[in-house]
Amino acid sequence: MRKVFAKIVISQCNQENYFFLTGDVGFMALEEVRTAFGNRFINTGVAEQNMIGVAAGLARDGFKVFVYSIAPFCYARPFEQIRNDICLANLPVCLVGNGGGYAYGCMGPTHHALEDCAVMNALGVRILVPAFDKDIPAMLTELTSPTYLRLGYDAHPTGVIIPLYAPWRQILYGERGAIAALGPLAGVVWQALLDVSISDRPSVWAVTEFNNNAIPKEFWKQIVAKELFVIEEHVAAGGLGMHLALSIAYAGIRISGFIHRYAIGYPTGRFGSQEFHRAECGLDVDGIRSMVLGRKR
Repeated sequence: MRKVFAKIVISQCNQENYFFLTGDVGFMALEEVRTAFGNRFINTGVAEQNMIGVAAGLARDGFKVFVYSIAPFCYARPFEQIRNDICLANLPVCLVGNGGGYAYGCMGPTHHALEDCAVMNALGVRILVPAFDKDIPAMLTELTSPTYLRLGYDAHPTGVIIPLYAPWRQILYGERGAIAALGPLAGVVWQALLDVSISDRPSVWAVTEFNNNAIPKEFWKQIVAKELFVIEEHVAAGGLGMHLALSIAYAGIRISGFIHRYAIGYPTGRFGSQEFHRAECGLDVDGIRSMVLGRKR
């Protein structure tokens, strides 16, 4: 998604009131952004706390600012500066974390972003987790407050039509309740269940924002007295599953089962590719398919 993101930034945001900051990352992805933005592109070096301070200063002067880095370097290392400099002043800074979840694979836990959405959401930051490359243009149309954009890899099946962007979208219909999948995992779930009969599969919803007010009525109808599956490449605490469970409780909706698949860390103590870690957590195509079909009655 990062190359798509770079192209959209150039086409939609290459204006005098936008700045782009990077913490000395973006090789083979941001070169065209650097050329297009000129003096409004700043490589702050490996100094993430300072980068957030610079972004806040620019935003206070009326600019909209993108801050780009590998996800944990974007939200974890400069946490205090994000809280104090950006969030307390409600500044229009978009933090762009590349490689959400286990995307950086064998580089290990220091490069994984498994609790990022919860951390940023706790500060009141708007969370955006594109499921597909085509989601990014809509997400960049309104950057008026602190925002965290979590980039991953588009995994939708070939030959399918992706619905127009919405924070909650049904991408596959089924009659066995519903699956809410966060960001790129929606494409993985789509692959896993595409050839399963409608009567044997749940409806699949791509969720791209932590905004429970955006949940469609159709989703609520589908889970009444049926099973709800929540799939996310994020820890359970503060993730989509926890937010959705709270919304269900507030709404007084009765479901027959709540099945939550999430990032469980490193159960074997080994490190590998993103696919390796997803498989360990049951977040790959085979794991998701087995989970759904294994609960078939």
